[in-house]
Amino acid sequence: QVQLVESGGGLVRPGGSLRLSCTASGFTSDYYNIGWFRQAPGKEREWVSCISSSDDSTKYADSVKGRLTISRGNAKNTVYLQMNSLKPEDTAVYYCATERGAYCSGDHFWAYEYWGQGTQVTVSS
Repeated sequence: QVQLVESGGGLVRPGGSLRLSCTASGFTSDYYNIGWFRQAPGKEREWVSCISSSDDSTKYADSVKGRLTISRGNAKNTVYLQMNSLKPEDTAVYYCATERGAYCSGDHFWAYEYWGQGTQVTVSS
């Protein structure tokens, strides 16, 4: 059974940092890309970043470039999202999702097959 579990969310002050984790299980293949998305109250789900299965190449939305870093852990099934210089507008539920293939597509929502339950990130003073 495929499962994605996010963790690491919480309350942080503006300018602070958090590291989110996404752990995948139940996959029969290593060729799946991982993407991070977020959804703020009253807004549509927004793609944030992704990392490719073949070479760990990464992509970022312009809104987070330079502040967020996606990486893969030593265990290939764990992906992190390091979030620095957080802003109130980063407040959202953050989700990870999987996409088949060697290179991640970015914001092609329809390509992502499995989703986690999400972890809340709140940036507030």
